[in-house]
Amino acid sequence: MKTILKKINFITVMKSNNTGSGKDPYKRFSKWYDSIFEPLNSGLRAIGMKMFPPQAGMKVLDIGCGTGAHLKLYQNAGCEVYGVDASPSMFGQAKEKLGEEANLHFGDASNMPYPDNQFDLITSSTVLHEMAAAVRSNVLKEAKRVLKKDGHILLIDFHSGPLKPLKGWFYKIIITIAEISAGRKHFKNYRQFMRSGGLDALIEKHGLIIEQRKILSGGNMVIYILQKNKEDENEK
Repeated sequence: MKTILKKINFITVMKSNNTGSGKDPYKRFSKWYDSIFEPLNSGLRAIGMKMFPPQAGMKVLDIGCGTGAHLKLYQNAGCEVYGVDASPSMFGQAKEKLGEEANLHFGDASNMPYPDNQFDLITSSTVLHEMAAAVRSNVLKEAKRVLKKDGHILLIDFHSGPLKPLKGWFYKIIITIAEISAGRKHFKNYRQFMRSGGLDALIEKHGLIIEQRKILSGGNMVIYILQKNKEDENEK
């Protein structure tokens, strides 16, 4: 609860200090980001890693890698890590955290510089809901392209429901306040994501196969382990 309230306060300050300040809303706060958000995100990531445990030597790509906190877990497990992020300041934090051994790309995840069938695992944690609908769909299309035929996708994001009474409703109010505080464009994309069916709709649109699903926080969060449709691959 305390970490969620911290998130709301932090996002509100971030919004007020970045109005008209340029293209990178994280510039002033990237160094503080992990201390605010990691207490909230670490539990979700730990569950995701239990659902699909990393193995040494796996090639792992994190879309929207931010400060590199998620990739660091896979790096520590002996994986070969890759990350994509469009925020210069967050990208800089990731480079510092992960070192020279990490393969990081600054740019747009809807047009990634990787060959087809490259990665064993692709992750994206609370990133897709921030994107415009067309960008979000293109990013998942790109993820399918660079994923190995027998690879997996791990997605963590907000769930469109249904919510459990009381607990789910309470967390929904807190999440909505946080998303509104992040700014008009961010909240518009979040609303569109939720109204269109969230990850469920994206997964169906792109023909991905659900291997595992875990719903958390009273129905407000969901973690998916996905694979490409083998029939789609055979048609290529």
